[in-house]
Amino acid sequence: MDGTAQLSAWRPALSGVVEVLHAYFPSHAYPTHTHDAWTVLIVDEGVVQYDLDHREHGLSQAQVSLLPPNVPHDGRSVRPEGFRKRVLYLEPDRLGDGLIGAAVDQPEFVDPVLRHRIHQLHGVLVDGREEFEAQSRLTLIEERLSQHLRRQVTDPPVRRDAGVAARLREVLDGHLPTGITLDEASKLVHAHPAHLVRAFSREYGMPPHRYLTGRRVDLARRYLLAGRPPAEVAGLAGFYDQSHLNRHFRKMLGVSPSRFVRP
Repeated sequence: MDGTAQLSAWRPALSGVVEVLHAYFPSHAYPTHTHDAWTVLIVDEGVVQYDLDHREHGLSQAQVSLLPPNVPHDGRSVRPEGFRKRVLYLEPDRLGDGLIGAAVDQPEFVDPVLRHRIHQLHGVLVDGREEFEAQSRLTLIEERLSQHLRRQVTDPPVRRDAGVAARLREVLDGHLPTGITLDEASKLVHAHPAHLVRAFSREYGMPPHRYLTGRRVDLARRYLLAGRPPAEVAGLAGFYDQSHLNRHFRKMLGVSPSRFVRP
């Protein structure tokens, strides 16, 4: 690791996340402090040691740490080369009431699925253009964190719900260019966001954000074949800008939009 501290922090547009922090600290040690948010922490390099409510804990790359709001903690590197971490700070009401004590008792989880979901969400938040995907991923992360706090390590059984899945698909199809948030879709379908994501994924074999992106690529193809230029097609099909369209178009079809329409 380089010997210079590196830090990037921002507030994303994603509701429920008050801050995202990516940092490398070669020698910094946090003094005892508190946050008014849930702190979801993963370590990418090194090992972190911290005291939470006067009890010592350690966090390696295989774990996820969840620090509760308003509980004192500190932080320091175990190894001389320092540590690299990524953090999500969630609004205090996102995980429900009465769970702070459980987090104080057991703030670390060895859960590869949860860690991978957090890693994926960080990637989406760095990109900053996939709002629906970010909402979907955050919903599943929060659900799994709540399960851990209630001592339910694995996901509970999820029943198939073709009706909910079909209604969500109709809502997504009706909002291809304009877009819709997961909370808005939840109100229209009358189902909890987490149940929406799971029911849709079970029924159609893909999460709803991936379906939405695929349908937008289909719409872009129609506009391109009708002679519209790629810069115009991006907005018409619901993409953030032309580079956003290009990335998803290449991923789906292996070529750029401009090559797609060549004779």
